[in-house]
Amino acid sequence: METQSTASDHLLQIEDEAFFAALRAKEYKRLDQAGHQIYFDYTGGNLYPASLVEAHCEMLLNGTFGNPHSINPTSARATELVEAARAKVISFFNADDYICVFTQNASGALKIVGESYPFEAGTPFVILSDNHNSVNGIREFCNKKQGKTEYVPVRCEDLRIDDTLLQNALDKNEAYTGNKLFAMPAQSNVSGVKHDLAWISYAQSKGYDVLLDAAAFVPTSRLDLKAVQPEFVSVSFYKIFGYPTGLGCLLIKKSAFSKLCKPWFAGGTVDVVSVCYPFHTLEEGHERFEDGTINYLNIPSLKLGIAFIESIGIDRINKRVTNLTAYLLQALSALRHKNGNEVVHILGPKNIENRGGTIIMTFKNEAGKTLPFDVIEAAAVKQNISLRTGCFCNPGLDEINSQIASEELEQFYLSKDFHVQFKDLLHLNDKVRGATRISVGIATTEKDIIALLDFIKSYFEL
Repeated sequence: METQSTASDHLLQIEDEAFFAALRAKEYKRLDQAGHQIYFDYTGGNLYPASLVEAHCEMLLNGTFGNPHSINPTSARATELVEAARAKVISFFNADDYICVFTQNASGALKIVGESYPFEAGTPFVILSDNHNSVNGIREFCNKKQGKTEYVPVRCEDLRIDDTLLQNALDKNEAYTGNKLFAMPAQSNVSGVKHDLAWISYAQSKGYDVLLDAAAFVPTSRLDLKAVQPEFVSVSFYKIFGYPTGLGCLLIKKSAFSKLCKPWFAGGTVDVVSVCYPFHTLEEGHERFEDGTINYLNIPSLKLGIAFIESIGIDRINKRVTNLTAYLLQALSALRHKNGNEVVHILGPKNIENRGGTIIMTFKNEAGKTLPFDVIEAAAVKQNISLRTGCFCNPGLDEINSQIASEELEQFYLSKDFHVQFKDLLHLNDKVRGATRISVGIATTEKDIIALLDFIKSYFEL
């Protein structure tokens, strides 16, 4: 039984291996200290480079910063650094035509759109079935105002957009003259599929505003907001460079800014407000949506994080991740039981075309039966392997991968008179729900890939 592998065994040829090995030794050496941490959850959260944390700590230890809502010296210095970070974000995404609103994360950015978009009776909200729950949740704002939410399924065989279904969904509302919203991810947070961004301009040609969830896309791919111009874009910065958590942004196209009707006001968001008379006016720029005191001590680190990514090059990172993913797809697909049955069943694209560094899969025993994902994760934990399992806040893709029909779900939910929990759905009609997700990133090395493959071989006694 083979349980150990080497680079020569796999004939692993990954471009820039020496460069990224040196980067790991300098910026991520903690992974190789006190036990080899094998990290395959970059879609869940990127790893922070040591130099970013050090530079930010140095800034804090050598400066004095106050709440930006003042012109005193410490406040002015904080404001200066915050606005420098904002300018860096706009430059990074080539987003001169956008207003950058800082939020807690991509979910916070999406909530702003959901609660502020002018939904009304009959408003069409077209959404891909492949979307994160923070996008799915916008349907609640739409439906409560008697709007019409329509999900467009992706193809079950490769989890890509079904062109005919999406075109029909967008076309049939062409005559509607009110506001219309279309939401899509630039890259699936589950399958790694990069959806065709040409749909942005197509939807706009049919009168839609477009919401692009870019959280899973921008860590390893260039987003040029001069080339594509959705009205709204959501981003989480920890997914790009790992530090700090708790910061994202909503990029709002300037021409669409006035369309968002903020349903309340808070400290820092109003220009004028009265208590004796119910009157207020909102700020005109990004301040309108930055409720209360912004995270003025952490926001300046965004400029440092983007500078780190730029020092390597987003295109270089993209090429590296593409090569790692191509090798993993090939190596995982080649794993076979003694009877020739597959060990790993990859869901979605089996090749590297138009996909990112995220792979979703299920594991099968020699008889071809799918193993519960929690069994795999428990075994991986013992080997210091960090991967992710479950449904990944994307129920649409899980329902497609599990081949669960809407009629089955309707019958299940209507039969229950209690609070339904995730565990109740795991074995709906004897169908095993959930999967295992691995994702590669900037600190992934050949050593990590070999360790993952050795773990699978050992577990299944290959």
